[in-house]
This record gives sequence, C-alpha cells and structure tokens, in this order.
Amino acid sequence: MKAAILYGREDVRVEEVPSPGLGRGQVRLGILAALTCGTDLKVYRRGYHARMIVPPAVFGHEMAGVITEVGKQVEGWAVGDRVVVANSAPCDACFFCRNDRQNLCEDLLFLNGAYAESIVVPERIVQKNLLRLQPTTTFVDAALAEPLACVVQGLEDCRVRPGQHLLVLGAGPIGLMFVRLAVHAGCRVTVAGRGESRLAAARCLGAEEIIEVPTGTRTETVLAAAGVPPADVVIEAVGRPETWEAAVRLVRKGGTVNFFGGCPANTSITLDTGLIHYSNLVLLASFHHTPRTIRLALQHLETGVVQAAHFVDGECSLGALPDLLHRMAAGNHAIKTLVRTQSEA
Repeated sequence: MKAAILYGREDVRVEEVPSPGLGRGQVRLGILAALTCGTDLKVYRRGYHARMIVPPAVFGHEMAGVITEVGKQVEGWAVGDRVVVANSAPCDACFFCRNDRQNLCEDLLFLNGAYAESIVVPERIVQKNLLRLQPTTTFVDAALAEPLACVVQGLEDCRVRPGQHLLVLGAGPIGLMFVRLAVHAGCRVTVAGRGESRLAAARCLGAEEIIEVPTGTRTETVLAAAGVPPADVVIEAVGRPETWEAAVRLVRKGGTVNFFGGCPANTSITLDTGLIHYSNLVLLASFHHTPRTIRLALQHLETGVVQAAHFVDGECSLGALPDLLHRMAAGNHAIKTLVRTQSEA
C-alpha cells in the first residue's frame, strides 16, 4: 500500500510499504477521507511528537473509511461497515480514567497513519473509539470528528452559558470550530485573527464581530481600537506565548481563559499575578478528547450542526502531500485539506 512516512524535520515521503497483518481484535480500515491538521503541521515542522509519533513512522490522524478486513475475536464489526476512528483510546484503568479524565490517561494509545490507503486499527481503539456512521454521513464530514471532539472538550471545560460573550483568538480550523459550537450554545462570538478566507468563514459560522489583526500588531491594541469589551470567555487558539499573555488581559473580571493552542516546546509566559488574583480569573488549558466527546462530536456532524463544507477548502492526492505540507509550513492559509488517499485508476 502507499503511505506517507515521516522521516524527520520537514521530511515526509510517500512510499510503497507492506500492509501489516491483523492481530487479535483488530480491523483494517480502507481510508476514504483524511484531513490535514495543525497538529500534523507542527509535527512536520518539528520532525516528531514525543507522545504520538517517533520517526520513521506513518503519519496523519484524522480519518474515516470502510472496514476491509476483520481480525479474529472481533465482534460487532463486518467488512463494508462505514466508520470513523479516533486517533487514541484510554486504558480505563489508571487514576485519571477512573476519575473521568480519560483525556489525561497515563497509557493513552495513539494511532497514526491517516495519510495512507489503509490502516490497521488496534484492538483497544476498535473496542473504545471505532464508531459506525449513519448511511447519509459523508466520510469527509466524519473525518472532522477527532478535532471537533477536542473543541467539544474545550468548550465544556469553559462551562459556557447562553448569552455569554466569547472571544476567539485565532481563525484557524480549531478557532472556527469553537465559533460554530459556541454560537450553537447561544453565545455571542467575536473572532480576532487574520486570513481573508478564514475570517469570512467565521462570519458564515455565526460570529457577530470579526476583527482582523494585521501581522506585527498587538491583538489587544486592535481590539481596543475596535471597541471590543472584555469577554466572559477567551479562547486562545493560536498557540503563541504572546497570545496566551494577551488572552489574560482580554477577559473580564470573573471570566475564563482557555489556553487551547499548544505553544512551541520550552516556551514560557509572564502573567500579572495581581490581575489574576483581584479579577478572580479562571485559567485553564484543555487537552485532547475522551470517548464521550468523540461521540458528541460525531453527533454534531451527523445532525448538521457542523459540516465539512465550512472547514475543508482544498483537496490533494496522497502523492502531492509532501508539497502541500511544505506550502503549509511556508504560510498556506487553507483551513483544512482533504487528502485523497486511494490510488486513482
């Protein structure tokens, strides 16, 4: 089969590789939709991910498709089933799993290899995070389930309420998903970011106010000039230390800041302790997803609350993936790209 292999920093090659055999409890998934992701771009730039992927290794983690082979002792699944698979599954035995924090599982099993013609899904993920699709659900919609589940987790952590003012910093795919779910939850949403197509998407998804932040300008200066008041909830969806710091200055007294965007390794921030203390702020950071939020995300997709048409604005073949990643690293502003993994006839 053909698969994208990560060899190191900005080194991804599409190669012919052997298809591994199936072990007990495993299934083989023919991948019919794989999507690019900001996390994959970070891994591409860095050349590895300490927890998820050590090169050389198959690459990519947002996928949906059809089961093409079923291993021994697999129950409830058959060849031809249309499914989406999450990129991880918890152990359900450690301290965090027992306390309903499965996203922090001490033995979280990760799955990579979406940028390929097929993938073997491990037994634990088959049991916990392989989900059947409704007949009308498209594969590209379903492939959004993993990132959307992370956003579901993040919004739940913030305990948003209808009528609250939510400020999203960053108009990338994650920021836009926060916009859609927050609007659906009854919040008034302001988005501060850049990229004409992304800001246009934010407006289509229901954001009431769109603030363009030109490169090299301070976010809070631009928001102040636009008369944007402090928000009840601020979502940092950029992943830069300076934006983390700005988020704390943009929330109202008693408000909540979610440092959702992961910053580069070994970075740090400086916070005003007096501001945090006397403003009674809630500062938190959301990570990953759980089997429950994966299912909620798929429910949002299958009921039309979230649709791939608002997020997927490009396509490429598997063979063109290395060039696409190079362009993304250089500043391509596509929201998400559908990677066609099956060989063309």
